[in-house]
Amino acid sequence: MMFNNYAKYYNLLYKDKDYHAEIDHIHSLIKQFSMKPVKDVLDVGCGTGTHAYYMAQLGYQMTGIDISPEMINHALTKKIPNADFRIENAISFSLNKKFDTITSLFHVLSYQTATENARAMIKNACEHLNENGLFIFDFWYGPAVLNEKPSVKIKRLEDDEIKVTRIAEPVLKVNENIVDVNFEMVIYDKRNNQYNIVVEVHPMRYFFRPEIELFLGSVGMELLYFNEWMTGQAPSEHTWGVCCVASKK
Repeated sequence: MMFNNYAKYYNLLYKDKDYHAEIDHIHSLIKQFSMKPVKDVLDVGCGTGTHAYYMAQLGYQMTGIDISPEMINHALTKKIPNADFRIENAISFSLNKKFDTITSLFHVLSYQTATENARAMIKNACEHLNENGLFIFDFWYGPAVLNEKPSVKIKRLEDDEIKVTRIAEPVLKVNENIVDVNFEMVIYDKRNNQYNIVVEVHPMRYFFRPEIELFLGSVGMELLYFNEWMTGQAPSEHTWGVCCVASKK
C-alpha cells in the first residue's frame, strides 16, 4: 500500500506544517458558510490525526478515516477526546452516519487519479452530509502545474532518533492530468547507525475549476468558495493549491 512505509516518517516530514493556522482557516470557512451550528465533522484522509486533534480542541466531534492502517494506528495513539478513527477508503466508505461538515485536506482528492474515483469520492462525501452540510477540500490546481511545472525537491529533517532525506522527482503526464511524484527517502537510524532506503511513487491528479463544478453539480452540490489555499485570494497560474467549499443542496 502506498502510505504504509511513508506513514512511519509522516509526522517528522511534516513537523514544520502549520496545523494551527490551517485549522483556524477551516474553522473560519465553517463559520462563514454554514447555515447552522456545526458539531459532527468527518475528516476524509485524516492521516495521523493532527487536523482532527486541533479540530476537536475547538469543540467539534471528529471522525477520521484513512486508507492506511498505519496512519490510523498513529492517530489512535494520540487518544484524542471527542475523536474516532477508522480504516476506510475515501471512495467507498460507509459509516451509517451523516455529518454537518466533511473535510478532506492535504490534496486527498488529487490522489484520486481516475475520473471515476474522483467522482465517487465527491458523491460519497455528499451522501454522508446532512442537508446544507459543507464539504471542504483542497487539490492541486491545473493552471499552476502546467505553468510552473513540477520540479525536483529535497527535504531534510531529523529528530532524536532518525535523520530523513527525502528526494521528490516528479514526472508530468500532460495528457492524463497526472504528476507521478517519485519519492526516495534515505533514513539514518541514530540508535543503531544503520541506513534504510524507502522508494514510493505517489501519482497526483491536478484539476481545473470546470471539472470540479461538474463533479459537484452531478451529485447535487453547489460550489460556494474556490480560492487559493490559506490566503483566500483568487487562484492564478501560480496557485498550486486551491481550497473549495461546497454545500449539499
